[in-house]
Amino acid sequence: MSTATDLSFVPVVLCGGSGTRLWPLSRNGFPKQFLVLHGNQSLFQMAVARLGGVAGDDLHASAPLIITNEAHRFLVADQLREIGAYDDARLLLEPEGRNTAPAITLAALAALANHQGGQDPVLVVSPADQVVTDIDAYTTALRAAITCASHGAVTILGVTPTRAETGFGYIECGAAGQSNQSYVVNAFKEKPDAQTAAQYLAAGNYHWNSGMFVVKASVWLAAIEAFAPSVFEKVNAAWTSARIDDHFVRPNPEQFVQAPSISADYAVLENCPGSQFPIEVVPLDAGWSDLGAWDAVWQIADKDDHGNATLGDTITVDTRDTLIHANYRLVGTVGVEDLVVVETADAVLIGKRSESQRVKDIVNTIASRDREEHLLHRKVHRPWGWYDSIDEGEHFKVKRIMVKPGASLSLQKHHHRAEHWIVVSGQGEVTCDDKVITLGPNQSTYIPQGSIHRLANRTNEPLELIEVQSGSYLGEDDIVRFEDHYGRVSS
Repeated sequence: MSTATDLSFVPVVLCGGSGTRLWPLSRNGFPKQFLVLHGNQSLFQMAVARLGGVAGDDLHASAPLIITNEAHRFLVADQLREIGAYDDARLLLEPEGRNTAPAITLAALAALANHQGGQDPVLVVSPADQVVTDIDAYTTALRAAITCASHGAVTILGVTPTRAETGFGYIECGAAGQSNQSYVVNAFKEKPDAQTAAQYLAAGNYHWNSGMFVVKASVWLAAIEAFAPSVFEKVNAAWTSARIDDHFVRPNPEQFVQAPSISADYAVLENCPGSQFPIEVVPLDAGWSDLGAWDAVWQIADKDDHGNATLGDTITVDTRDTLIHANYRLVGTVGVEDLVVVETADAVLIGKRSESQRVKDIVNTIASRDREEHLLHRKVHRPWGWYDSIDEGEHFKVKRIMVKPGASLSLQKHHHRAEHWIVVSGQGEVTCDDKVITLGPNQSTYIPQGSIHRLANRTNEPLELIEVQSGSYLGEDDIVRFEDHYGRVSS
């Protein structure tokens, strides 16, 4: 049983988390899974494509289930469209993150509801923020895991360790499993100290816990009901009264937020060894990384002869083993080594590569000081396009705005500010109170304070403009929405 035979599976992509250790590139409003850190696709896009690529003549991939939240739903949708995976995907929108056990329970319920004829779908669960460089090895391992799971075993992909790593949990392997590539899981081990990690590495039967696993939907639901009944009860109630809107599925928020916040490992997986739920591991040796810190990004990146990994406009002199990520400006280094330098429009990070796990301390400090650099980039993505706040001062703010073809902002007004719009490229339709006009390049208009207005792009080309705001208060919360294509009408 080493290969899958006439099976099908449902890709389940866990697309939550904030990736604070990759600040300042990763922000709460644009976390690391949406970043392009390796190759030319985001981590999320690579995860979706990687799972779909496992399918073959004898193995069918069903439409993916993406578990994300309301704030990121249009960002997820846009990235799916870019890789041609949006039409079939369903987005399960958590009203509040409750960790992975409730999320996977929601996916299992959705998968069972979507399959006809009483089929019991196999779920392939993967985080959205990992990298795998050897796709062939990944595909072989995952197909073996799907076969094991189809026979009832919870099956984990365990990464073959390459060093005595203290930052990962470990899986202890035992006897041979159901296929010639799987082993029975004896136990899960918490993140070890250095000495214990070295012992695990030497023993040869320990693997890193990748967070990827395969399980039948019915097996997961039976296990979560047995080991964490309150999770099952609340998520099941939330699913029963879910609201389904096109591609978006919204579980009942009052029920879902009552589910205990607990990981899949603690709720189910670590309880399986020796229980009525068989659990196995398939070793994965495929260049895996969870990109948990900037040092991990440096490790997988292409490097020059001096060990430097650079992106953007950079100049290095007498620099070694350093990661430089320049986004807006020229970044130069002289006489340094083993550093991380990450430059964005509103923040710069400089630190030792070996200390990159501590970036989260900076993020926590920013939050404690009521600053906003951990929440959003200067360039903010919206379902209709994006805006970039390029300058501001007392009583004024200047934005560069892009509206996607066919998109429009909400019909809205502001109590405290007026706006001037100057079109740079494309063509925009402007509604201001009872007037509707069309503006092209080098044309402008004025939106008085309190006027009900809308900006729309009715063409097939992007619309770009400069917006100059003026007034006593310029916060983003000074918006009253009357109509909106994206469900954001003010109450």
